[in-house]
Amino acid sequence: MGEARRATMTDAAELVRLRGVFLGATASPEPAADEWRRVALNVLQTRLAAPYPTMVAFVVDCADRPGTLAASAVGAVDCRLGGPDDPTGENGYVFNVVTDPDQRRRGYSRLCMTALLDWYSDRGIRTVDLRASPSGEPLYQSLGFVRTTHPAMRLRLSARDA
Repeated sequence: MGEARRATMTDAAELVRLRGVFLGATASPEPAADEWRRVALNVLQTRLAAPYPTMVAFVVDCADRPGTLAASAVGAVDCRLGGPDDPTGENGYVFNVVTDPDQRRRGYSRLCMTALLDWYSDRGIRTVDLRASPSGEPLYQSLGFVRTTHPAMRLRLSARDA
């Protein structure tokens, strides 16, 4: 089995590629427009290089394809007002947990998730959220994630003309 490492800005293009794999599996078919890729690459390069990052990724390199990532887990820190259960108000959010199809069933997502959860813990973050696909749910449950009683809601705002 491989080893998870913290991604650097030089991994950004591969993280975007894996994001496409993820989106292709969850939003069939993969989005055709490439604008999102350019924006995602810029965001990753900037945020992964920050001295005190609020977005990190942990990755496993593909052993038989140098320069290629086999798997990733990306996480961000969301800062809200603190409360009795969490005085700092900092929460973790996990997204883009994905393994290349030909690299699956080797424990790579678990390695990436464990490294990401350790990073959150080292930072003092007490609460970590994610949205689980049916295929990912067993992994997350084995790591201690539980369903919440708070249903998610979403509003999509349209862009305003400047």
